[in-house]
Amino acid sequence: MTKALRRSAARLALLLLVVVPVAAWSLVKPVRVMAPGLAGIGCRQGATVCVEDPAREAEARQLLAEGMAFVASHIAPVEGSPRFVFCSTQACADTFGLSARSAVTAGTWGTVIGPRAWAPHYVRHELIHHLQGQRLGLLPRLLKPTWWVEGMAYALSEDPRTPLAEPWEGHRREFDAWYGRVGADRLWAEAGRL
Repeated sequence: MTKALRRSAARLALLLLVVVPVAAWSLVKPVRVMAPGLAGIGCRQGATVCVEDPAREAEARQLLAEGMAFVASHIAPVEGSPRFVFCSTQACADTFGLSARSAVTAGTWGTVIGPRAWAPHYVRHELIHHLQGQRLGLLPRLLKPTWWVEGMAYALSEDPRTPLAEPWEGHRREFDAWYGRVGADRLWAEAGRL
């Protein structure tokens, strides 16, 4: 490789290392869960639970602990300690792109809980999405049918709202029918075939 070509490759690599993260931070707001401190959310060193309002940290930790225990006993254990950002205000939620949603899980990088989602079934729902990413892989999870991805999260989180707005209720019904056929023991194997 010539010296000029090496310099061009180095400039391109540097550009990609700077531009791609900045673009992701600006355009794909849920990615901000990877560095919530840069979005103004307090996280203690090494903490996996970050809160906008420090006075609600114990409540946030309890919701996550309950969710982790529920998902482990009803579906499968979640590996590690996923990062959860709990927003108390809509302004915080908007920072992470939640203007039209209550919560969002960004792959296996982390989850943002908006002010309307401080409830056990919401945290369980998002942990199920995290588990889907862990068990299936990020890209395969994205390629699964929406009825399976969302239906599983609504059904197995024991979301108490009935009926849900469409299309969510239809997704839950379709997942319930599928799950009734495959059963808990074959959940992940059959999901891999979808």
